[in-house]
Amino acid sequence: QVQLVESGGGLVQAGGSLRLTCVASGRTFGMYTMGWFRQAPGKEREFVGYITWSGSSTAYADSVKGRFTISRDNAKNTVILQMNSLKPEDTAVYFCAAGRGISARGYDAWGQGTQVTVSS
Repeated sequence: QVQLVESGGGLVQAGGSLRLTCVASGRTFGMYTMGWFRQAPGKEREFVGYITWSGSSTAYADSVKGRFTISRDNAKNTVILQMNSLKPEDTAVYFCAAGRGISARGYDAWGQGTQVTVSS
């Protein structure tokens, strides 16, 4: 089982950028598709994007496409979510997860989450 820890959240003004980092422990990190999800107060957890184990393929939710970018470094057991042109509606707790697909049900290892707050 892989353990995940996110960092990099914070408060930013609309139009700004944040870089979230997810560090994994466990020798099998490189075998997993890594996903990012977010959950705003009173809302269900939603898909943000994922990157396949090799890093050769990514997918994003329409709401973040063109603004967010996911990358990974398997040698460092790290996944990065670069968020640009942030909007107030991006405010949420962001989670990284190991698994597959665009549904949260496809992921069985989760980090504790990091808060992102975008002010208008």
